[in-house]
Amino acid sequence: MEFTLIDIVLMVFGLIVVIAILSASIKIVREYERAVIFRLGRLLGAKGPGIFFIIPFVDSMVRVDLRVVAVDVPKQNIITRDNVSTNVDAVVYYRVVDPERAVTKVENYHYAISLLAQTTLRDILGQVELDELLTKREEINKKLQEILDEMTGGWGIKVVAVTLKDVELPESLRRAMAMQAEAERWRRARIISAEGEREAAKIMAEAAKMYEAHPAALRLRELQTLVDVAKEKNLIVVTEGATLSTPIATAAALIKKTSQSRKGR
Repeated sequence: MEFTLIDIVLMVFGLIVVIAILSASIKIVREYERAVIFRLGRLLGAKGPGIFFIIPFVDSMVRVDLRVVAVDVPKQNIITRDNVSTNVDAVVYYRVVDPERAVTKVENYHYAISLLAQTTLRDILGQVELDELLTKREEINKKLQEILDEMTGGWGIKVVAVTLKDVELPESLRRAMAMQAEAERWRRARIISAEGEREAAKIMAEAAKMYEAHPAALRLRELQTLVDVAKEKNLIVVTEGATLSTPIATAAALIKKTSQSRKGR
């Protein structure tokens, strides 16, 4: 059987059409993806992961990523409850848990979540004071996450976490906070110094009572002080009265004897 040129061209054209139809009907989605199938505009359901077939020109497919996605919320100018203007930005982490709802309930869920996070951020932070915003970030993050998760639940979206990135304060407020912190440090230093003086005064009062009860101890302390001054400053101490000469001489002789014995060693 002989084939004419026209037959060969038609066979080649038919083969190309078959290959095109097969390539259009065979679809593969990854483990972290799902394919939402529509047939003539009607929802059939989600398929995947793996390989499956659709009817070309009849079925249409929308890929949905199931991984966690991060949305960077741009800086929002917020006036807190105590009338302080500040700029705050955040990050929202979410993932798709129901691909069919994510496609059919909202046009662009990524863009919708970004706008929703901006408005929610302004609403919630406008109800707190600046001190709460700076010290209670974990509580604010949790509250934002709960509100966003409740609002996006109908879209088949699960908000995993919300994190405040940065709180930008006016320069005048920063200087005021720095002065307040410095004043607090000075206050603590003065308190510590006063407590040290109180402890020292208490110990000196106890020593005074002891010296008052034992005059001989006070006398020995005086002699020891004179000996220390003479030894450190290389001076000769002259005192009035004869009563001190013998003890001072004795103490000096002992010091001299001790120094000579050390040199001899």
